[in-house]
Amino acid sequence: MQPDITPQKFRLDLDGAVTSKQHLSLAEFMALPQQTSRSDMHCVTQWSRFDNDWEGVSARTLLDLVRPSASDRHVIFHAHDGYTTNVRLDQFDQPDVFLVHQWNGQPITREHGGPVRVLIPRLYLWKSPKWVNRIEFAERDRPGFWEVRGYHNNADPWLEERYSS
Repeated sequence: MQPDITPQKFRLDLDGAVTSKQHLSLAEFMALPQQTSRSDMHCVTQWSRFDNDWEGVSARTLLDLVRPSASDRHVIFHAHDGYTTNVRLDQFDQPDVFLVHQWNGQPITREHGGPVRVLIPRLYLWKSPKWVNRIEFAERDRPGFWEVRGYHNNADPWLEERYSS
């Protein structure tokens, strides 16, 4: 079931081992510096969609805001529907990683994770959670929903890292 996250209900918590925990409303999120990006996206079910135009807040802006601990190595995403997934901090800290609110000039729809979703285009889409409500910075890795069910922890589409070996 798709959660109905109205602008009034939206809240993004940025916490864990950080210097400055943040709790952002949608208005506060939208007040952060906005950027555009063009990237591809790849699904584990073997489809790709090329040249998508996005608008949102870069991961690097969020990292500057919270200042993770020097010992942090992982990012754990939590979503309104209970979904979790994980990436290494160095995978999150890339120039093409965003929390996006627009896709091809239109607001991200509820079906696709609106009002805000994560976008990590270098990894399979299950690492770009919909309906994100918390980003936790951590020293230790904690595999999420698909990873504990046999999906690859790294998820690089160019290496076809679909499933754990």
